[in-house]
Amino acid sequence: MNAPALRRADPAAAPAPLDPNPAWLAQILAAQRAGRSCLPLRLGLDQADYAALLAAHFPALAGALGAPADGLLDDGHALRQELLELRRDEWQELRDLLLAGRRGDQPAVAWLAQIVAAACLGGNHLWRDLGLASRQQLRELLLHNFPALAQRNVHDMRWKKFFYKQLCEQDGGYVCRAPSCAQCPTHHDCFGEEL
Repeated sequence: MNAPALRRADPAAAPAPLDPNPAWLAQILAAQRAGRSCLPLRLGLDQADYAALLAAHFPALAGALGAPADGLLDDGHALRQELLELRRDEWQELRDLLLAGRRGDQPAVAWLAQIVAAACLGGNHLWRDLGLASRQQLRELLLHNFPALAQRNVHDMRWKKFFYKQLCEQDGGYVCRAPSCAQCPTHHDCFGEEL
């Protein structure tokens, strides 16, 4: 058997699929900088994680860390950061929920757990609060990074609602208003079409 045939026969020799996380992180960062997301300063990351994210994926921006939020400090970013601090316990529960269902232990997955948790505190659909292009793109991000959690959303519930329902089922203190989704008067809010 020749070498090309061996490479085709050996799955370990096949090239690894490209990691989509850098592209998602770039899109999220660009949307935040353009004011198209609800993310606070440093995307909801602490200073050390934000610096590591920039150094790993956006080295050209890493030198701008001395300026407040890379020169983006405005009333909206400051307010979102303040709200994140006020809801820190909720953010931690959401982050921990995501991390419990994560794939691997790459830093980008942990950063995305923190970023998604921060976006869950926003008031719009999660994909919009992250600055993503669509709900489908969010689904792909979640399935890639948090498959053990995302695969449990078998009824295609809206993602924020789904995460809070998971916390409710874990006895996390978030109480669902109806004994079952089928009996809930706001069923459409959780499962309806997202526009």
